[in-house]
Amino acid sequence: MLTTTLRATLARNLRPFVFESTGHSTVLDLDVPHLGAYVHIPFCRTLCPFCPYMKVEYGAGSAMPAYIDAVEAEIATVLGGHSAPLSSLYFGGGSPALAGEGIGRIISAIKSYTPVTGEVGIELHPSNVSPDAAAMFLDAGVTMVSLGVQSFQPDSLAALGRPTDPELSTQALATLGNAGFSAVDVDLIFGIPGQTDASLREDFARAVQLGATQVSTYPFIDFSYATNRVSPVPERRKRALMSVLVQTAEENGFERGSVWTFRRRGTPAYSSITRDNFVGFGASATTLLRDEFKVNTFNPDDYVAAVRSGGLPTAYTLRFSPRARRAYWLFWACYNMDIDRERFKALFGRTLEREFGGWLAAAGLLGIAKRTEDGYVLTPRGAYLYHRVEQLYTHQYIDKTWRAAMSATPPARIVLR
Repeated sequence: MLTTTLRATLARNLRPFVFESTGHSTVLDLDVPHLGAYVHIPFCRTLCPFCPYMKVEYGAGSAMPAYIDAVEAEIATVLGGHSAPLSSLYFGGGSPALAGEGIGRIISAIKSYTPVTGEVGIELHPSNVSPDAAAMFLDAGVTMVSLGVQSFQPDSLAALGRPTDPELSTQALATLGNAGFSAVDVDLIFGIPGQTDASLREDFARAVQLGATQVSTYPFIDFSYATNRVSPVPERRKRALMSVLVQTAEENGFERGSVWTFRRRGTPAYSSITRDNFVGFGASATTLLRDEFKVNTFNPDDYVAAVRSGGLPTAYTLRFSPRARRAYWLFWACYNMDIDRERFKALFGRTLEREFGGWLAAAGLLGIAKRTEDGYVLTPRGAYLYHRVEQLYTHQYIDKTWRAAMSATPPARIVLR
């Protein structure tokens, strides 16, 4: 109900959002500011039940070589003739490290068409980290890493169904902390049944002690298509754990970089989702441009076949109205807790107050946001309310979209009410 109300009022969109199957067009308008890039590597040695992202098992006779070839071909189709620089490049998955030297090939392929002026980041599973792997990624041009620890506590890992020895995560983080990356992010999950204030504090503190420059803390969300062994704790308990995280971050000299992330003061932020515009490569990757949101086919075999045919592997396209596109930007700016007035004007050619002045004034009166010289920032109260709304957004929009796209026979259109 809340997401429907926000769609109708904030985005002024009375109709549902609809993802349409659009075929494999090769035309993308990349003439947009602050364009980032994302590459999805879907392969994993083991499939964690709590993970909602598109992933397939990696084993003998893996399809990885053909997949890397397809990603390079998609890059050539999309970036050929595009010279504007990319502001960032991130690899996610899956377990991207399983691509090995393929990561360097992809980075080189992208840079052969356009420069990457910002950071290059990669998500890593603890089992894929070694001194040699860290050196290989540094040599390839990776500057940031994110380690999917989730927890250092055996009980919490067991509840998540994560077959990872906490000692392996400890060794992996120590290796990355000493390797020379500009940022080392650690992913933790809060809201796991049985998790205590003390165990969450210990997880955060251990991450910091082992060299993390940022700690990303995500609530345990039960996706409808996941095979979780347990259910998330009630929202009241999640709120208490969020307070623990905020306090623990302050005690360790970390500042809040977004609703769910904390970083050491003076260090760069690791983020793969909050971009003004971005282009995605690989199965299930998404692309956000001036007036459209595109989703690649989720099936890796179909992805490879589509690229080999000479087209793009687009499965669905959502067309934004101008107001809905600006509201989408505002939603993710709120995640960063920083709504920049000049950035909004540079992107959309309109003033922030003209577009959302009433909403921002109401947020100020309710203690959700406060005005600054550069725009607006979320208050702690606003951050918690965003945390609640984002979980509703995940269930109402992301869950439904991914569940449909992952099905054996994806529908021709996905309607999000």
